[in-house]
Amino acid sequence: MIEQYVWDLQEVDETQVAVVGGKGAHLGGLSRIEGIRVPAGFCVTTDAFRRIMAEAPSIDDRLDQLARLNPDDREAIRMLSAQIRRTIEGIAIPGDLATAITRALAQLGEQAAYAVRSSATAEDLPTASFAGQQDTYLNVVGPAAILQHVSRCWASLFTERAVTYRQRNGIDHRTVHMAVVVQQMVFPHAAGILFTADPVTGNRKVATVDAGFGLGEALVSGLVNPDVFKVRHGEVVAKTIAVKQRAVHALPAGGTREVAIDSRRQEQPALTDAQVVRLVQLGRRIEAHFGSPQDIEWCLGDDGFQIVQSRPITTLFPIPETGDRENHVYVSVGHGQMMTDPMKPLGLSVWQLTAMAPMHEAGGRLFVDVTRRLATPASRAGLLDVMGRGDPLIRDALETVLDRDGFVPSLPDAGPGGPPAGASVPIESDPAIVTELIERSQASIAALERDIRTKTGPALFDFLLEAFEEHKRVLGDPLNFQAIMAGMEATWWLNDKLQEWLGEKNAADTLTLSAPGNITSEMGLALLDVADVIRPQPEVVAFLQGVGYVEDAAFLDELAKLAGGTEARDAIEAYLDRYGMRCVGEIDITRPRWRERPTTLVPVILDNVRNFEPGAAERRFEEGRQKAQKKEQDVLSRLRALPDGDRKADETKRMIDRVRTFIGYREYPKYGIVSRYFVYKQALLEEAERLVQANVLPEKEDIFYLTFQELHHVVRSNQVDDQLIQQRKDAFRSYHALTPPRVLTSDGEAVTGAYRRDDVPAGALIGLPVSAGTIEGRARVILDMAEADLEAGDILVTTHTDPSWSPLFVGIAGLVTEVGGLMTHGTVIAREYGLPTVVGVEQATRLIRDGQRIRVHGTDGYVEILP
Repeated sequence: MIEQYVWDLQEVDETQVAVVGGKGAHLGGLSRIEGIRVPAGFCVTTDAFRRIMAEAPSIDDRLDQLARLNPDDREAIRMLSAQIRRTIEGIAIPGDLATAITRALAQLGEQAAYAVRSSATAEDLPTASFAGQQDTYLNVVGPAAILQHVSRCWASLFTERAVTYRQRNGIDHRTVHMAVVVQQMVFPHAAGILFTADPVTGNRKVATVDAGFGLGEALVSGLVNPDVFKVRHGEVVAKTIAVKQRAVHALPAGGTREVAIDSRRQEQPALTDAQVVRLVQLGRRIEAHFGSPQDIEWCLGDDGFQIVQSRPITTLFPIPETGDRENHVYVSVGHGQMMTDPMKPLGLSVWQLTAMAPMHEAGGRLFVDVTRRLATPASRAGLLDVMGRGDPLIRDALETVLDRDGFVPSLPDAGPGGPPAGASVPIESDPAIVTELIERSQASIAALERDIRTKTGPALFDFLLEAFEEHKRVLGDPLNFQAIMAGMEATWWLNDKLQEWLGEKNAADTLTLSAPGNITSEMGLALLDVADVIRPQPEVVAFLQGVGYVEDAAFLDELAKLAGGTEARDAIEAYLDRYGMRCVGEIDITRPRWRERPTTLVPVILDNVRNFEPGAAERRFEEGRQKAQKKEQDVLSRLRALPDGDRKADETKRMIDRVRTFIGYREYPKYGIVSRYFVYKQALLEEAERLVQANVLPEKEDIFYLTFQELHHVVRSNQVDDQLIQQRKDAFRSYHALTPPRVLTSDGEAVTGAYRRDDVPAGALIGLPVSAGTIEGRARVILDMAEADLEAGDILVTTHTDPSWSPLFVGIAGLVTEVGGLMTHGTVIAREYGLPTVVGVEQATRLIRDGQRIRVHGTDGYVEILP
């Protein structure tokens, strides 16, 4: 039937991507919006493309070859994709299909000029735009030329760039089909792109218009710099008028060419302010129709604006949903927890249910709303002080928002009546306090493990909701908070006072070396002891070197079959009993724990076997303790030589005792949280196994894409929405491409702070000094702990380090991270091990190449890349 091959644009809407591709579906949707003009045209459907592909069976073999290629094998992709394109362009269009296309042309005007545009089924999607991956041909005149260019559009599904893009995004070539849009040509005075949200900052209330003379191709191809206008609340608030020396114009007989612009017009704006405002009004209408910010291509002719494309802007970070129209300021939780990767829905909801403050989700990450705390002078000062000590970039970003008149409401301070919320009440420097807190936590976890064993089905979820309250009660114990703050405040006091009195920066870094009772630093040293057991056993070492071929489930059993393997297995088992609940990204309950995937530890064990001598753990700890003791004696004797020196020395001694009593405990509450999480997870996975047995779910891990509340409902009803799980999987995949901001506003603006320092050498990478010392060495840029291959003296460069990374710290000489603050977990451990460390170095993993020599200035907070 002729009808299945050609549809008028007016017959199409955005639900028909499978029939007319992303571009065609969006154009059809646009043509239905009141007040939006779209050039008339039609779509050649994906049925036509499938019919053409069926004419050449050889393409199937080539697609198989293509699927097997590495996305980085550019030469092979280039050759194979060129062969496929030549084959498609060589296929004669069957008579009935050609007739359908020429009949549609005749209705619009055979000798008119047309744009012939590719419209693939995987483009202009909310999670992947595919912009520029396939081809568009402008000013095509006459039926024969139109048919030839339709063939070229079909073939352009296999351009080298389109093939590579799909392979990198894990999209099967066979699942993507090509429709073609044929539209009447617009011969504009000006053309360009409208973003209904600022594509750089993400601000949804600021629209950006790029404009140039002639056809929009001059802008898209980079031939000219555009005029750029920014519009907020119906007013042009900023503009940059470019010198536009060239434009692309249509030729009367077809095709396009570059032309020079008259010198008197080059510096004239392509649009008036009034036209810009009118265009943005049209853009807001389009945005409202599609329900998300849009990237819109527009033309301005004699009769006003016409819209030739609209697609979602896929690079914007989402905004937490609030249900109100108030202004909000959000601070990233992930930056404080050293885990900025996206979390799965179950992980997000369990963290929300067990957190001490309300948390909002966006882009697979969590944020805390700090608007109310910024509104009153006292709470604002307290928040900025805490944020500034932890991460100066967050403080600077918050101050940037506060500088904007009226964005954050200004409220008076509450009246007198006790200390402000969050203020800590001092406690004695008594080690028994820490012992008591740890015993309370252990007793609570033991009760959880005992009581959860008998719970299944809906009763498990009722039990877990009670367990979450107990979880929060333990965390919220005032003594717990006081102990954490005592160590942190003593650290700040020592750094501030010893700089003031002795001119010494970051003195606390040495004074906290090998502080007792730090569960996370002990975890790194304990893996050195495991290496001591394995080192003398050559069969075990050889087995571990080839362990990539062994399933996690069989790993420990296979180990025990080797000479010396039983001792090795017992050592690893004992380690897992104490630390097996930990893993990278451990705040997300869905992440695989070391107990579930023990082979994750193998690269670190092998590094320890290679780089250390027996007894290294005990020696390392003792060396640190002696350095701290020596530093204490040095500081106190220098203080006593000062005016009023005895008082200063006595105060300092009290603070040193205080920091050594409490700073190790800083890591324990997180250990308690993660221990509980593993108990919750095991129970939920057993429930998932029952759902799989009952054919409710195809696989256990599908529960990770449901919230805790949704999973509760599935267990009660024995029914699941498969489509919802698939949508969540797609969304989670897309969130990996987004960079979470430290500070986000309800306008969608990602606010990046700056260090605002002028005391560093030119070209140095600025960060936050968190562990003193200067070290030079080879940079090892490692994004996945399981791929670590370190040698003594290496400097680890990575995005962020949560506690699970600390076993690597024993084998490195320094540390550089993109995320981190003065009291985040990785920082505390770096200080304990005496590693010169700079955190918060923006884009460190891109700016520093693996293998480069670098110098880390841990005292002053910058990194130099050495020649």
